[in-house]
Amino acid sequence: MYRVVIVGRPNVGKSSLFNKLLGLRAAPEKYAKAGSQFAVVADVPGVTRDLKEGIVASEQGRFKLIDTGGLWSGDVWEKKIKHKVERAIADADLVLFAVDGRSDIATADLEVADFLRRQDKPVQVVATKIDDPKHEAYLGDFFALGFGEALPTSAAHGRGFDDLLERIWELLPVRDADTEPEVVAIRLAIVGRPNAGKSSLLNAILGEERVIVSELPGTTRDAIDVEFDYSGNKFVLVDTAGIRKRPETGVEEQAIGRAHQAILDADVVLLVVDPMELGDHELKLANEALDAGKPVIVTISKWDLIKNKEEAKRVRADLGLKLSHIQHLPILYVSSVTKQNLHKLLSETARLYELARVRFETAELNRWLSLWSTQTMLPNFRGRPLKLFFLTQPEVAPPTFVFFCNYPEFVTRAFEGFLRNRIGEDLGLREIPFRMVFRGRREQGSKAGRGEAEQG
Repeated sequence: MYRVVIVGRPNVGKSSLFNKLLGLRAAPEKYAKAGSQFAVVADVPGVTRDLKEGIVASEQGRFKLIDTGGLWSGDVWEKKIKHKVERAIADADLVLFAVDGRSDIATADLEVADFLRRQDKPVQVVATKIDDPKHEAYLGDFFALGFGEALPTSAAHGRGFDDLLERIWELLPVRDADTEPEVVAIRLAIVGRPNAGKSSLLNAILGEERVIVSELPGTTRDAIDVEFDYSGNKFVLVDTAGIRKRPETGVEEQAIGRAHQAILDADVVLLVVDPMELGDHELKLANEALDAGKPVIVTISKWDLIKNKEEAKRVRADLGLKLSHIQHLPILYVSSVTKQNLHKLLSETARLYELARVRFETAELNRWLSLWSTQTMLPNFRGRPLKLFFLTQPEVAPPTFVFFCNYPEFVTRAFEGFLRNRIGEDLGLREIPFRMVFRGRREQGSKAGRGEAEQG
């Protein structure tokens, strides 16, 4: 797939440019369900530090768009950001050089231009923030950067993006059409509280420092998507900002919002837990994912810090008590330093992904239903017993089971729990969330009579 990289100094509108191109040709409802792929935008420099990727689709085809951190920022992250930009450009087919169209050429713009000339890649200058056509008269100054005409754009008003997209396709090299079928990627969201080891875990899986890691909490400021192939499966690993109750800045609040959206967009959620800082917060995140119908792997990080068997036994016992409400979920003890269980983490992700998509034949489900009906007393109200007539599974991911009965309102919480346990044990779905719906016989084909009950 073609790769187009956006570069520039801090706060020139790179992320706004990224977001506008990413959503230009997409149906609004599609991107409403994939909001975590957009970049956090704020009127302060240095919001973007890691590479952020998305797919732009148009009539001409598709290309991968990469947003980058601001070059020549002068902050503590400058060297690491430049290294990541260099690696992104090395694989790029085209570079979009973003400049602030309402400002004079800055010294940092000249530094970026000199840097890009040494990369030997096609470059298109994009002037951002041109909200009024009269400002286009000043764009001639950007010829001094050495890359020809600057295309005017306004993310706020949507101006210039059709011309920009057309120009991108003119500059991209001609290639034969890719005839290989596209493999569906498993989207794995890595979530947890700040400084739990999420970014270190992602880097360890990839075998490179793909995202910046620091002992300072809040280093990751957006949801970062990274494609990765493992054992015949394609993954999109999503590193997210640490989620805590009270964000300290507007940027952090946006980043946490993207992390919550990443949970909704995910196929599987990796809940990263620092064994020394486990509390109710982790349980709330697990419940959030389960309520959204997402399989969860509880990942105990930093296991290399546990020095001996006695300490490991003590910590495991303590974790067992604190995680008792979600003990039915897969739990893995991992280390980004020693690489312990990293391969198992990916294989478990693929297994849960497939498990959430298993569809049971109706005949098999009804054989189980007949058996379950004999294993417990069915609810009975004033001489009117509950009767279960039929069971079917209309949906997957999460699996949804519809029970047709005579009186949906007769289904008690205890009986609902019995059926949940039977589905979990007998159908092998104990480790993933599933939904149960109860409908009256007269309601077949219409709305649910009792609603839904989810496994937590």
